[in-house]
Amino acid sequence: MAFDPASLTYNADGLIPAIAQDAAGTVLMMAWMNAEAVARTLETGRVTYWSRSRKAFWVKGETSGHVQRLIEMRVDCDRDCLLMLVEQAGPACHTNRRSCFYTAIRDGAEVEILTPMAD
Repeated sequence: MAFDPASLTYNADGLIPAIAQDAAGTVLMMAWMNAEAVARTLETGRVTYWSRSRKAFWVKGETSGHVQRLIEMRVDCDRDCLLMLVEQAGPACHTNRRSCFYTAIRDGAEVEILTPMAD
């Protein structure tokens, strides 16, 4: 059956969380998509998010060059969250780290587990 982005469950703002994970299994980041961003991602193969702060589409890597190429989009069982399996060029995080999840809580303390990538 054909996929329709309107079949997903969006929040009151018309958004759905999208988790980006690289093919090796590392969770890179979480951002938001609306139905149009989902459709654009599927059409172009370039992961496109919705920037809540800018109120605009955000094609990952458009300005930084740190592109996310879609390998596969997955829908969770409740149809209210997406998993983007991607090929990530360079860092995924705006802090220049491979992943936005670079802080761990260990023994009650925050520990930085990833340092910024070299340019």
